[in-house]
Amino acid sequence: MSQQFTPNNPLPQEAKVPQEMAVFSPEVEAEVERHLAKYPVRRSAILPLMFIVQRERGGYLDPPGVAYLADRLGVRITDIWEVATFYSMINTEPVGRYHLQVCKTLSCKIMGAGRVTEQCTRRLGIKPGQTTEDGMFSLSEVECLGSCGTAPMMQIGFDYYENLTAEKVDEIIDRCQSGELPNGVR
Repeated sequence: MSQQFTPNNPLPQEAKVPQEMAVFSPEVEAEVERHLAKYPVRRSAILPLMFIVQRERGGYLDPPGVAYLADRLGVRITDIWEVATFYSMINTEPVGRYHLQVCKTLSCKIMGAGRVTEQCTRRLGIKPGQTTEDGMFSLSEVECLGSCGTAPMMQIGFDYYENLTAEKVDEIIDRCQSGELPNGVR
């Protein structure tokens, strides 16, 4: 059975009060400091810092990472979870190395997003909201990714794949499996 995760980012119940705080290398701390220096109000750095913590914590924002962010930004734990659960690009549960996010809104839907999702499901043996047993792929349907003129499309990490057909989906999955494509975690 494939591992389940919830694509709409609910507040992880076990994560309300983290028991530990993440610790990062001096290089990551320097990167955090560079971002903090850009914002006169520390809280304004929440999204860029979430991306850093997500990258460093294995592709998702875990409770120790949340505790770190709350401490660095001087905000409450719930402030971090409120932002994390609002944005689909912040994962609050583990996802596969390649997180295929298929746009499901109007332009993509009209242009065949359903066929893209079906092809991913067929190839990977998982449904939206699931991760393959080997942890290589997760599949999600997400709201508009802002590429309506090139619909249907999907995003892997921060990279867009547009004007998709079943053949293009197969090629992208093959390239992921061969390690040719980056996993998008930056």
